[in-house]
Amino acid sequence: MGEMEVAIFSMIMAPFILFMIFVAPIWVILHYRGKRKLEEGMSEDDALRVRELVDQAEKMRERIRNLENLLDAEHGDWRKSQHR
Repeated sequence: MGEMEVAIFSMIMAPFILFMIFVAPIWVILHYRGKRKLEEGMSEDDALRVRELVDQAEKMRERIRNLENLLDAEHGDWRKSQHR
């Protein structure tokens, strides 16, 4: 191999070696940690948060329904103007 080939080989191998030493192990650890969490399912905190979000969504649905009823009573044609 000539000097040029050695230089090119060095330029390619240096980032590869750095990647394999630093990035790849962290990547593998984070990948399998995330995969394990998915297999375990939701934690109690996650389940509580989902229930809170569902409750908030139900309240918002009821508020929207009430607002639509008010708009229907006061401005019966508001829906027509929204679909232009």
